[in-house]
Amino acid sequence: MKVGKYEVAESKSSVGTAVTFLMIGIGAGALVALLLADDARDRIQDAKEKLQDAVERGSDWAEDLRDTAREKSKPLRAALRRD
Repeated sequence: MKVGKYEVAESKSSVGTAVTFLMIGIGAGALVALLLADDARDRIQDAKEKLQDAVERGSDWAEDLRDTAREKSKPLRAALRRD
């Protein structure tokens, strides 16, 4: 390793290099953000579909339960009407 005095170059090429690396970093960050957003969108869509399925199954279950309760309560209602 060299020992000595280091000085910053006063040329515009160092500014150009910094701007170039900045643009590369912004581009890479944007690419990663797009990839992650697409993955998140897929997971959200899957969760939404699962929730809709669960709501539909719950509605079907509630309807079946209501029908069963009506059928089971017919004899009781008929007995109460006779009295």
